[in-house]
Amino acid sequence: MMKCIVDKLRKQHRLSSDEYRVLLTMRNPQDVDYLMTQAREVAQQQFGRGIFLRGLVELTNVCRNDCLYCGIRRSNAHVARYTLTREQVLACCELGYEIGFRTFVLQGGEWGEERSRWIADLISEIRSRWSDCAITLSLGEHPRETYALWKDAGADRYLLRHETHNERLYSLLHPKGLTIGHRLQCLDWLKELGYQVGTGIMVGSPFQSLKTIVEDIQYLVDFQPHMIGIGPFIPQHDTPFARFPAGSIDLTTRLYAILRLALPQALIPSTTAMATLAPDGRLRGILAGANVVMPNLSPTDTRKQYALYDNKAAFGAESAQGIDEFKAELATIGYHIDWSRGDHEAKKKAE
Repeated sequence: MMKCIVDKLRKQHRLSSDEYRVLLTMRNPQDVDYLMTQAREVAQQQFGRGIFLRGLVELTNVCRNDCLYCGIRRSNAHVARYTLTREQVLACCELGYEIGFRTFVLQGGEWGEERSRWIADLISEIRSRWSDCAITLSLGEHPRETYALWKDAGADRYLLRHETHNERLYSLLHPKGLTIGHRLQCLDWLKELGYQVGTGIMVGSPFQSLKTIVEDIQYLVDFQPHMIGIGPFIPQHDTPFARFPAGSIDLTTRLYAILRLALPQALIPSTTAMATLAPDGRLRGILAGANVVMPNLSPTDTRKQYALYDNKAAFGAESAQGIDEFKAELATIGYHIDWSRGDHEAKKKAE
């Protein structure tokens, strides 16, 4: 029965709610292995055995929001706040380009609109200096006109995790004033403006249930994002959720596999949170169908300050300086780095 459901998902790219629940809760190791194998086959058919790299630059840990799970939430007085200068950001990109990166991800806490022009000018400068690179933004919710400004400046992609599609759960994770309705509106605007759009969830977040996870899968299948960002929840000690347990790597990899079969062309990162919870976390994600990793290009003295959660992996194989180490890790599972931009539309033949 399990194999029939997996085969149906691979062929039809969607299932009923009950069938998703079956895949999320199955216990037989052979059934789980079959799911992973099918997802891995689909990823290799679409992209080969190359893993795309995105160079992550964490612009700032200043944020106007107060999300209950986030270590850089506005009310956390224990964070040493920083904002990179324009020159620092460009130096990070220059280093990344010399290493071989062809995608830069500018990520940061959510600023007010007073900084939107500064970001647009930064995007324009990166586009001018490294015209063959893709520019991805992950800067939170903004008005449609701000997204349009950044698109016109040269941005290609935008990552905005919806976190949960369930309205009640969203309200439990976020302060008053932030709504899932507005988050979804932002995602629709980004698609309308021509961005390659990424969204996703935290796995194992406080108050999450099997029902809400199924709702998230259904939303992702309907929305058809170009990128899917999923990682396990990890608590941060200065947040209201400090005592909640971390999410499950096993459940996260199972979601990678389900979403790979449902959305074969999606770019799915094996996230830093996976590497934070287990030394082989990123490799396990790749073996479940993920095809992207995001090594950290940020200045080494600011990486620990971008503390979204405790013990965030930002050095060694998780950093731009550890590319050789990461290459060696990939080789142990028969994969290699693909140094291209890795656009959503760029299919590759299996190798």
